[in-house]
Amino acid sequence: MERKHLEHDWFSHPLPPNVQLGERSWLYSSYAFSHYNCRSKTGVTIGNDTGLYHGTFFDLGPDAEVTIGSYCSLVGVIFATNGRVTIDDYTFIAHEVVIADHSWFVPAMRGADEREIEGTPESKHRVEIDRNVWIGAQAIVVGNVRIGEGAVIGAGTLVTQNVPPYTLCAGNPMRLLRKLAKHDKSSP
Repeated sequence: MERKHLEHDWFSHPLPPNVQLGERSWLYSSYAFSHYNCRSKTGVTIGNDTGLYHGTFFDLGPDAEVTIGSYCSLVGVIFATNGRVTIDDYTFIAHEVVIADHSWFVPAMRGADEREIEGTPESKHRVEIDRNVWIGAQAIVVGNVRIGEGAVIGAGTLVTQNVPPYTLCAGNPMRLLRKLAKHDKSSP
């Protein structure tokens, strides 16, 4: 299988073979995968018309899977997981947001003995971010959580529990501040 190089990339390495970049999607550099140890068949799948900008990193263990939908913007997001992260369509994630499956996640080292990492607690965790979610700068999403459709997470928020759909939350510890109006059916 031929490994893909990004035309605009300053970094000489190709994308890992288990990374799929959708049509018209933008990834600033293959350097985003410099700490990538994922061996899953589909390690990272990025939908169409999605932008992953400077500072985005995939610090993934061998069993990790990250799926990012279409029409998303991620600016400097750090993924640190050996589990599953799913981000649905029309999601905006601001600068320096960390998405991890554990607060103590330590990525697997290249060449590590598989017996050392097999069955670690991280591999059982999921982070699910539904459609049309906005996450503010420097928020941290940790653990086995789901952020519901249309939710807005304030800057610097520590998300360690589920967030209901169309809810504004902020703080550390996170507080649910109020319900948001649902968009009419004519919008995405």
